[in-house]
Amino acid sequence: MSDAPDTQNEHELIAERKAKLARFREAGIEPFPHEFKGVVPSEEVRENHPGLEPGTETNVTYRVAGRLSGRRGHGKAAFLDVVDRSGKMQVHARADLLGEESFEQLVSLDLGDLVGIDGEAFVTKRGELSLAATGWTLLAKSLRPPPDKHHGLADVETRYRHRELDLIANEEARELFILRSRVISLVRRWYDDRGFLEVETPVLQPIYGGALARPFTTHHNQLDRQFYLRIATELYLKRLIVGGLEKVYELGKDFRNEGISHKHNPEFTMLETYEAYADYSKVMDDVETLVSWLAQETGYAGELKFEAPWPRIPLADAIKEQTGIDILEKRDRDALAQEMVDKGFHHELPDDSWPQLVDELLSKHVEPKLIHPTFITDYPVELSPFAKEHRSKPGLTERFEVFAEGMEFGNAFSELNDPQVQRERFEAQVRLASEGDEETQPFDEAFLQALEHGMPPTGGLGIGIDRLVMLLSGRHGIREVVLFPAMRD
Repeated sequence: MSDAPDTQNEHELIAERKAKLARFREAGIEPFPHEFKGVVPSEEVRENHPGLEPGTETNVTYRVAGRLSGRRGHGKAAFLDVVDRSGKMQVHARADLLGEESFEQLVSLDLGDLVGIDGEAFVTKRGELSLAATGWTLLAKSLRPPPDKHHGLADVETRYRHRELDLIANEEARELFILRSRVISLVRRWYDDRGFLEVETPVLQPIYGGALARPFTTHHNQLDRQFYLRIATELYLKRLIVGGLEKVYELGKDFRNEGISHKHNPEFTMLETYEAYADYSKVMDDVETLVSWLAQETGYAGELKFEAPWPRIPLADAIKEQTGIDILEKRDRDALAQEMVDKGFHHELPDDSWPQLVDELLSKHVEPKLIHPTFITDYPVELSPFAKEHRSKPGLTERFEVFAEGMEFGNAFSELNDPQVQRERFEAQVRLASEGDEETQPFDEAFLQALEHGMPPTGGLGIGIDRLVMLLSGRHGIREVVLFPAMRD
C-alpha cells in the first residue's frame, strides 16, 4: 500500500479539510490558538497509575495534548487515540459528559488534527488506562491527511525527505530520535562531571584543518574572502589547551565534501575532546568507560559486547593478519604497491600515495571484520599528521581508531605538541597534495604560532555521534539516525 493517497484523492481530502476548517471558525472555534497551558506527557499519566484493576476510577484529572491517530465507537460515545512524544493515550468521549454539540465536534475531528484533552484517569473494563474527557480544545487543524495509520510510512525516500511524516507515522522513529537526544545529553553529562568545559569554535574557517578531507567552500561578501565549512574542530580546540583551559570538548557539526554511503553523510555531528596531561592510553580507557556506560544507560540489548576491556591491536599487526602484508617492511610506495599486487590486493588508483595504500588495506580488509568494539593502535606517521611520535616504536605515532560493526566511530591521539615537528608534518602534507592527494592537511601558520607558545602533553579524541547512535540503536545506515540527511533532488 502506498504511503499517501493518489494526487486526485489527496486534493479532494485537502479540500474537505479546508471546508471543515471554515465550519469550525463559523462555529466560533479558533483552530490555531496561541497556547494550551498545563499539558503533561501521557507517560506521566501512566507512571502515576500503574497496576490498576480493570474498571478502576481515580478521580484524578489531567490535561494531555497530541495528534489524533485513531477513533472508534458510534452513537453517543467514542474512543480516541491521542499521541504525544511519550506515547499514546486513549480518550473516552461521551455526549453526556461533554454535551451533544461539543461531543459531535470532537468526534468530527480529522485524523492528524492536534487536540488538547482534559479528563479523569480511569481503567477500562479491558484494562487500558484512559482519560474520560471532560473538555477538549482544537490546537491545530491538519489540512493534509496523515500517512496510512496501519502501514506507517514505508517508503524510505519519503521518510528521509519528510522526517516529520516519519515521526508522525512511526513510533519506532520517534523512539530512535529520542534515543539520539538522550545519547548526546548523556555524553555532555559524562564530560561535565569530569571537569571538562563545553566550548564553541568557528564553523566558518579561513583554513580548514584537523582531518584529511575535502571541504565545502563559501564566500564571505563583507570580508570578500573565501571561507571553508569546518571539517573538524581540532586545531581551534588545541589552541584553547594552549590558552590554559586544560579540559575542553565540543559537540557540533562538521562538513566534508565527500561521497555519501551507509556510513557517510556530508554533514555530521562530532564530539571532540582534549585533555591536558593525558595521552592516548588514558583516552582509550575513557572511551571504553564512556561507551560502555552509554550502552548501559540507554538500555542497549543488542549483540555487541560493549563491556570493557576491548581488544587493542596495532595497525600493522591487524593488516598483516588479514592480508599477509607487512606495511612496516614496505615503507616505500612502489614496494607496497607491488606487494599488494603480488598478494592479489589490487588497489583502485594507480597513483595512490603510500598512506592511501595503507588506508585501503585497513578499510577494505581489516575494518569490515571488526564487529565488536576494537581499538586499532599505533598508526604510521604518514597517516597521522597531528599525532605524537610513538615513545618506543620509530616511524609510528600514538594514535588509535575504534571500530565496531565494521566501521570506525572514533579517532584519538597523543597530540603532537612539538611545533618544529608539526611544521615538518605540515610541509609533508603539502608535498602529498602536490602529488595529487586531495585529502591532505593544509599548512596552518596560525596554529603553528599557537604551538610555539607551548602546549602541554595532551590526549585528544573525536567520536562520530551519528555512528555511535547507529551502534546503540542497531541501525545500519547513517541516514536512518540523521533527522534530515542530505539527499539528491
